[in-house]
Amino acid sequence: MTTATATRSDDQIQRDVLAELAWDAQVRSTDIGVSVRDGVVSLTGGVDSAAHRWAAVRGAQRVRGVRAVADDIEVRPTGPVDITDGDLAIAASRALEWHSFVPAERLDITVADGWLMLRGAVEFGWQRRIAERELRRLWGVRGVTNLVEVRPAAPADVDRIRSDVQRALMRGIGTERVIVQVRGDTVTLSGVVRSWWERDQAERIAWSAEGVCMVRDHLLVGG
Repeated sequence: MTTATATRSDDQIQRDVLAELAWDAQVRSTDIGVSVRDGVVSLTGGVDSAAHRWAAVRGAQRVRGVRAVADDIEVRPTGPVDITDGDLAIAASRALEWHSFVPAERLDITVADGWLMLRGAVEFGWQRRIAERELRRLWGVRGVTNLVEVRPAAPADVDRIRSDVQRALMRGIGTERVIVQVRGDTVTLSGVVRSWWERDQAERIAWSAEGVCMVRDHLLVGG
């Protein structure tokens, strides 16, 4: 089988990942080490925020030929040293309150040593994703553990969910190589996509379907 991954050497991928991290204004860190083996990229070193760590991972995923990314980057906050867990808790609460699409009143945040624990329940999976993304952006955050549950207002309709997700996948990434299986309120995605961007889009689409409580992503990135 010929794929984009098979036609690119580990050295080529490594050079491109380093170039992508240097080019991306959200990363631009010389403290990130990159190694590649069989198309799997390992990131090491340190950055000053969880947002920069996430941007580095996303940057590596954008490079053609990358099969997977192992994230071993350490968050080492710099700047003001007087940011307390209490300050972070207040900032996190305000970030969610100011976001129109996040039901902040249904979420609970605890902070320990700069690590945020997010709990609660939302109606849609995309609300869960947005809440985590907003918290990752905050200065001083070392990481986020997302324990928010998805509790749809209406029971899951298996046939409707499957057809809705399949149609949305065709509109969004234009591929029929993604297999959608639905069991109860859980969607399982399998098959092959052309890039990490397509994989992320497929998962986002599945989470957006009404009635979905869980998405299992078994997609492979290939040619």
